[in-house]
Amino acid sequence: MARSGKHPKGLMVLFFTEMWERFGFYLLIGIFFLYMTESKDAFFPGMGFSGAKASDIYGSYLALVYLTPFIGGLLADRYLGYRLSITIGGILFSLGYFGLSFYNETTFYLSLLFIILGNGLFKPNISTLVGKIYDANPKYQEMKDSGYNIFYMGINVGAFLSNFVAAYLRINYGWGWAFAAAGIGMLLGVIWFWFGQTYATDIKKADVISPPRKDDIKMKRIFGTLFLPATVAAILGWMIPGNIFSSDSTDAFLFFSLVVVIFYINILRKARTEDKQPIKALLSVFGAVIIFWAIFHQNGAALTIWAQKYTNREIPESVEGTIEKLNMSQVVTTAPREIPLVDLHGSEVLDEHGDPKTTMGPHPYFENIPEEEWPESGKKNLISTELFQSINPGFIILFTPLVVGFFNILNHRRKKRGKPNFSTPAKIGWGMVITALSAVVMIFAVIATNNGESKASVGWLFGTYAVITVGELFLSPMGLSLVSKLSPKRITALMMGGWFLSTSIGNKLSGVLSGLWDIYDHKAYFFVTNTVLAALSVILIFVMLPWLKRVIREHMGE
Repeated sequence: MARSGKHPKGLMVLFFTEMWERFGFYLLIGIFFLYMTESKDAFFPGMGFSGAKASDIYGSYLALVYLTPFIGGLLADRYLGYRLSITIGGILFSLGYFGLSFYNETTFYLSLLFIILGNGLFKPNISTLVGKIYDANPKYQEMKDSGYNIFYMGINVGAFLSNFVAAYLRINYGWGWAFAAAGIGMLLGVIWFWFGQTYATDIKKADVISPPRKDDIKMKRIFGTLFLPATVAAILGWMIPGNIFSSDSTDAFLFFSLVVVIFYINILRKARTEDKQPIKALLSVFGAVIIFWAIFHQNGAALTIWAQKYTNREIPESVEGTIEKLNMSQVVTTAPREIPLVDLHGSEVLDEHGDPKTTMGPHPYFENIPEEEWPESGKKNLISTELFQSINPGFIILFTPLVVGFFNILNHRRKKRGKPNFSTPAKIGWGMVITALSAVVMIFAVIATNNGESKASVGWLFGTYAVITVGELFLSPMGLSLVSKLSPKRITALMMGGWFLSTSIGNKLSGVLSGLWDIYDHKAYFFVTNTVLAALSVILIFVMLPWLKRVIREHMGE
């Protein structure tokens, strides 16, 4: 954290509010895929879905959870304000997490809906509020980038702690207790948010609903030209015979998103002359960073599969005693269990009644271990899979001060030479370069294990997460800062919703790409695909870079 007086007081309140919200969010992400693919006949039963179905649900959930901020931004801008939106969102989050603690498929989907709606009200508005407490006082404005970096640490403190809590509770007491812990954490975040404002009065001052202007888009018009046609498009996408893309849900989402994209293009077309270039710059960046999220959020699906099946998770003797005392080791067995059958395309095989066909097999960890090497006891103690999800947030906590310090030193040197600060778009571009390198690390991991025939060292996951973490720190908080800098004041939250829309599309693609895992006989080609996509995004950003710098210089004086 920054020294007292160096940043607005409200930053500390928003930091810890976001920490608790992300604690719950990433607790769910850490175990979501595992819960969906866990056998129904396990000691603590899961949903029993195939990997392909789980990837589709995972991608759809992450897409929708970052699509609703568009709506939440509108409601905060026009009616609710930021503080009330954050509060309602936090309560919906908590209800969703508590709902997941009940083992029922209908409740499962209903709970996800609550979480999706909760994130829509919470996520864009707390991010916008961070920017507004800096804008409220001129002495803080130059520190906005570092403020967002500090805020981003709050996200990752919660994410780091969540997986240890999730592992302990689900191993010892079951999945439901882990989900309930997420609900409790979110309630603590809401309580902290309101009590913290008695200390940080700048939050209340920043929460101002602007009076409507003549050129504002009316909500009736937004409903008629956006929500209604987008919903109709989604229904049509779902009902199309067969699939244009990988599944009905993907078709529906992309049809819906197309209408939303057209809406943003119309905002640009009808904007005031002085607002057109900043909006155009933001929309261009939104499009370029979609690929980052498509690669980054494979951590909860494709990289979870890699950790679960292909990584050597045997507990080192040096820490075995400690882990056993903490009851955080996962026991896997060679005993046969139900496994959904999938075809060559990774889709579930259905019987004549339309129900998924299953076969019997050992825990996935034993799939690439010769049967003669299976333990005589039929059991193995392993590091819990979700703990690998804490690698990325752990690195963020470690690297954030280093990255902030690096840019402070770099900007200081550039200032001495009479050069402007290292621009925000340039940081985003280099973030994409580093993201491409993280996929290259996994290509070498596949080669080193002879395409997964032998167990991979945990070092490969640490390596790829270390690289993509640096890319994330270059890109994600800088994107939030860029939206805050360039957005016309009246539609700041709406444009923040646009940032999350790009995240949403990328997240859906992460599920689509992860669903292709079983199609690739050689897994290196899966990560080659990621590398190529990242490279295309890099080219796009650096081609636009001179223009983006000029727009920021003209409007912000950077």
